[in-house]
Amino acid sequence: MTIDTADLLDRFLRYVQIDTRSNENSSSTPSTPGQWNLLRVLEKELKALGLADVVLTEHGYVLATVPATSAKSTPVIAWFAHVDTATNLPSAAKPIVHRAYDGRPIILPDDPTQQLTSERTPRLREAIGHDVITASGSTLLGSDDKSGIAVIMTTVRHLLLHPEIPHGTIRVCFNPDEEIARGVTHLDLAQLGARCGYTLDGSVPGEIEFETFSADAAVLEIHGVASHPGWAKDIMVNAARLAGRFLAALPMEQSPERTSDRAGFIHPIECTSSAEQAKVRLILRAFELADLAALRARLEALTADLRLAEPRARIELTFTEQYRNMRYWLEHDMRPVDFAREAIRRAGLSPRSPAIRGGTDGSSLTQRGLPTPNIFCGMNEVHSPREWVSLQDMAKAIETLLHLAQVWQEHSV
Repeated sequence: MTIDTADLLDRFLRYVQIDTRSNENSSSTPSTPGQWNLLRVLEKELKALGLADVVLTEHGYVLATVPATSAKSTPVIAWFAHVDTATNLPSAAKPIVHRAYDGRPIILPDDPTQQLTSERTPRLREAIGHDVITASGSTLLGSDDKSGIAVIMTTVRHLLLHPEIPHGTIRVCFNPDEEIARGVTHLDLAQLGARCGYTLDGSVPGEIEFETFSADAAVLEIHGVASHPGWAKDIMVNAARLAGRFLAALPMEQSPERTSDRAGFIHPIECTSSAEQAKVRLILRAFELADLAALRARLEALTADLRLAEPRARIELTFTEQYRNMRYWLEHDMRPVDFAREAIRRAGLSPRSPAIRGGTDGSSLTQRGLPTPNIFCGMNEVHSPREWVSLQDMAKAIETLLHLAQVWQEHSV
């Protein structure tokens, strides 16, 4: 199977230069103007490929259809990728292609302290001889998830150029704001019209993932008692000090820094404070709902202790559900996973299904009734300036999607 890697590389390099960082403090959808810029590019490119029903919705979803080439009654499947990048760094990347990577350290020119080495990143050893793409050291590369976008776009182009490949109807969806857990909130599943979906938002070639964290957000708000500091004795209640006391009491053994595999965590992500008011934002992650409930109970107990320590303060703790482990639904019908495993084998890879220590749009989609496991697209060291991707790994993701479309058709009547 010959993949047009020149088209794939060209698309990827263009997409990553568009800053699409999302913003969780924004109430709009998409949350940032930059995402609209990429969405409009994708709308234009899909139309240029000849697809007649391309739609960019008011909430920033690009939808399109690859028509069936088979007369079989094949379920409609959908391929998803998100246009936004993580909030922690800029993402207007200056991409660098390291042709036929030779295994030596890669020093990123805009910040020479940022280096990729095979000792620190064993996956780089597997990429020796590949064309490795990085950013320049001061931004994200944005392969999370622009590698997924480029993979889907090149796959769509390949299918349109090769109508002899038998497949059912395929829906394409590019969505905003995955990184702030709002990626598919406004997606109309009836308008999408699919029976099953796949996010292209994974890492290592061969991965088909069907288990994610279950996730909640928490906000602790502390209202102290204001007073002039010169006459504050027995009057002032300093909200900033109480926030610090709460943060110091969080269990380190349940932090991201100390957990791995199937262990969950409590993670404070932001604290703003003054003497009068303080707010601490946290995320809670666990694979099982009982463990997530235990993390909530831990925070409630710490909050109760804080109220006892300073009863004059007004202290409020609230929780918000974000997403749930997709396994709870997918384990009742594993065909979407099994068909992807067969496609991965046909692409010459060994399927593997590690649990994701994170979430994808597939978590929310599956919970809403659209089974949506996650397929690899080659991204590595995401959410960091050392982010990188292999062109050859992205090409393997395209092979997998092409086989996947055919597997679904073969199992239909």
